[in-house]
Amino acid sequence: MKQVPEVLLVDDNMADVYLASEALQMSSNCCHVSNVGDGEEALAYLRHEGRYADSAYPDVVILDLNLPKKSGEAVLAEVRSDPKLRKIPVVIFSTSRSNQDIVRSYELGANCYLSKPGNLSEFVSTVQLIGSFFGCCDSVSQGERWNTQKPTYC
Repeated sequence: MKQVPEVLLVDDNMADVYLASEALQMSSNCCHVSNVGDGEEALAYLRHEGRYADSAYPDVVILDLNLPKKSGEAVLAEVRSDPKLRKIPVVIFSTSRSNQDIVRSYELGANCYLSKPGNLSEFVSTVQLIGSFFGCCDSVSQGERWNTQKPTYC
């Protein structure tokens, strides 16, 4: 029996969390999405600490850079320095389009950096492409109804 792919979504914007979760679950090959709202919770989840002792090991982490308590950059650095976590794919999904943020994220070991699109159809399509690329959902066939423009690839 095939296990359901696990996604950890790390974002403090609940609207983005909701939209991303819905976009990932539109596919016929659905995934399980967990979310946390700050950098400290993300690390606790990944390290199975405290209330996250029974958390699932994610197949991919979708990480915002601008987080309370501990930045996404700091989370990425700690994930990549931890031998138990460093192999987890991490996608930076941020509103920042700063070259400095992009370069720094790749220097710290991000697998991919995507800027959050400003409109709904592009946002949904981009999240579905992340899921599809990392094996967390089928292609965007069902979500294409949201998309009126060409998708952006990683």
